[in-house]
Amino acid sequence: MSRANAVRALLSVAVLAASLFFALTEPARLGLDLRGGTQIVLETQDSPQAKANAESTDRARQVLERRVNALGVAESSLTRSGDRRIIVELPDVQDPTQAAEVIGKTAQLTAHPVRVNDGSPGKDERLLPDEQGGQILVGPAALTGDGIGTAEAGFDTQNLGGWYVTVKFRGSGGGTWERITARAACATGDERRIAFVLDGRVISSPQVTTNVPCNVGITGGSTQITGDFTADEARDLAALIQGGSLPVPVKIIEQRVVGPTLGDAAIEASWKAAVIGVALTGLFIIAVYRLVGALAAVALACYALISYAALVMMGATLTLPGLAGFVLAVGMAIDANVLAFERAREEYRAAPRRGVRAALSTGFDKAWSAIADSNVTTLLAAGLLFFLASGPVRGFGVTLTIGVLASMVSAMLLSRFLTESAVARRMIARRPGLTGLGAVGRLRAWLDRRDPDLMRHRRLWLGISALSVAVALTGIFVRGLNFGVEFTGGRLVEYSTSRTVDIDDARAAVSSAGFPRAVVQTSGTDDISVRTENLSNAEEKRIRDALAAKGGSVTKQRDELIGPTLGDELRRKALIALAVALVVQLAYLAIRFRWTFGAGAVLAMFHDIIVVTGVFAWLGKPIDGVFLAALLTIIGYSVNDSVVVFDRVRELWRNDPKAPFARLAARGALQTVPRTVNTGMGAIFILAALALLGGDSLTDFAIALLVGIIVGTFSSVFTATPLAIVFEGRSSTPAPRSKASRRPARQPGDSGAVV
Repeated sequence: MSRANAVRALLSVAVLAASLFFALTEPARLGLDLRGGTQIVLETQDSPQAKANAESTDRARQVLERRVNALGVAESSLTRSGDRRIIVELPDVQDPTQAAEVIGKTAQLTAHPVRVNDGSPGKDERLLPDEQGGQILVGPAALTGDGIGTAEAGFDTQNLGGWYVTVKFRGSGGGTWERITARAACATGDERRIAFVLDGRVISSPQVTTNVPCNVGITGGSTQITGDFTADEARDLAALIQGGSLPVPVKIIEQRVVGPTLGDAAIEASWKAAVIGVALTGLFIIAVYRLVGALAAVALACYALISYAALVMMGATLTLPGLAGFVLAVGMAIDANVLAFERAREEYRAAPRRGVRAALSTGFDKAWSAIADSNVTTLLAAGLLFFLASGPVRGFGVTLTIGVLASMVSAMLLSRFLTESAVARRMIARRPGLTGLGAVGRLRAWLDRRDPDLMRHRRLWLGISALSVAVALTGIFVRGLNFGVEFTGGRLVEYSTSRTVDIDDARAAVSSAGFPRAVVQTSGTDDISVRTENLSNAEEKRIRDALAAKGGSVTKQRDELIGPTLGDELRRKALIALAVALVVQLAYLAIRFRWTFGAGAVLAMFHDIIVVTGVFAWLGKPIDGVFLAALLTIIGYSVNDSVVVFDRVRELWRNDPKAPFARLAARGALQTVPRTVNTGMGAIFILAALALLGGDSLTDFAIALLVGIIVGTFSSVFTATPLAIVFEGRSSTPAPRSKASRRPARQPGDSGAVV
């Protein structure tokens, strides 16, 4: 074993051991869209007393955190996003109505002395309805929420007096309470009462009991609030009191609810798709590359372990789009192996006497440039998803990044160690056909025999691309884009019923509930989705009850509420993400390649975006955050393909700078066709499994990527390359110098140029 391979062996063992340790000891952190629960996004608002900024939002988050903890929601999470937003995650909470009402209230709790109502309120006095519906006159606030510490609901088991709330004071609150109760104990009638007011509403106005001495008051630093409370009302009141007052008002701008069965179905569909896709991909590369393909399949399984371990080690949250990204990255992980094996086949054909081991080592070395460039373009797309997207789509960016990095470890470390160790054995080295590297493959052999000039008809290819764009744009302008609730604002609720409900009956039921303009559609097999512009929680319950009258038991599978301002913001961010992606990819390609190559690749990428969007317009499929994730992935994949082609063209041009560029471009495209086909097949197996098994949540994502891969495979050869030829013909930039002029002459035994 060579020294380099020994180092790879040690690193491989270390990586696998660490991955196995984290995979077995650290549980995966599931997002709410997989686990089920409620996510609420709050936006702080300016008030006369305080401005909504990062500081006041942080204080509001702390108050809300105490309230949520008092509600007893396990593993809840509250984080500040930007200067004015708070993201609240409540796992396993399926009905957001109560939680939203409790955590979202301003909760300005104050205690007021009650005055005699003589019909003429004085200064700072207000007439308010009490908890019984009568009118009472309250004076200025004597105690605010700042003086209140903890609160706890309890039930009077001795006297069966009902539910009450015990309040413990903090700071000067106990002394203040003692003074106001001392004055009230000396009075009679209404003046003996103290009103607790929450957000301008009297929630309780009990009288100070007769056993409290006049001018002494209630001591001990605590008191009880009694009233006609139910158990839930007492607990909610305790949570509000203990949480304290919010420094600034908050407004719900986004609300998502996912039922646990929907998340379970997505997880089951994804692991089945992963198993089927990996199995088919493994069988395919074994059929194409034989022994080295079988070892690459082993490395592919190790890649899945490494990716999962990295995910749990970082504490990343696995979301539904993220799960799809994880599965997709498994299919894309084959790319680096295919690039190395195809180069190894070429090296062996050019110098068979050197043997398959030398050919394989050289193949990995020469493939590194294309592997690095293609993966960087995908990482750029993933980074844009993380920084410019929001919610679960950011999780897709995280898992895609982890997947790309893990695929490089899998291919350049594990796969290289396994394959080089195998072909180093004399028994295997004597049988190059067994290794899978002894021949270039049937497709490449057929192309070499025919040697077609793919760029001879470049005007025809560009015409087909232009026609595809025209058809796509026609669909976009004629059919329009079906923007999802994420980009338009509004509310989308998906229900499942115990009995099948005809869609016309469902529409009639929703209309009779008071929503004749709601969009009612079937979702999945028997599920019903309802989409409206404005829908409160109480109105949503009316719709649910109306559907229950038709379909029996109704279960809410998904509930998404997006405020109009947030919808505008998300739509704007989507356009910014796409624009930045185009600029960043162009800049990277211009640095790594000639500007002519970069311009061709970016225009081909733009072609792919328009075509995929046009397909969704013609099919009427939703344009939402998941589609945005698919589109940015397609951007990375499209540039990935073009980079591999241009990397080969650049190499051929350096070796023969005086040859016609169009002929070199045609040869470079021809030589990369096997890689493009084999890599595309690996991704297609995964995506086809997702499309068939993934349900509504993942099917559209898989369809977008399937169309993108097919279109991107075409455009990398028949759009980007012809455009590069056109631009190069108009460019005054000199051709690159040959390698021979920049380095010593080739020594005997070195492999020749690829032909």
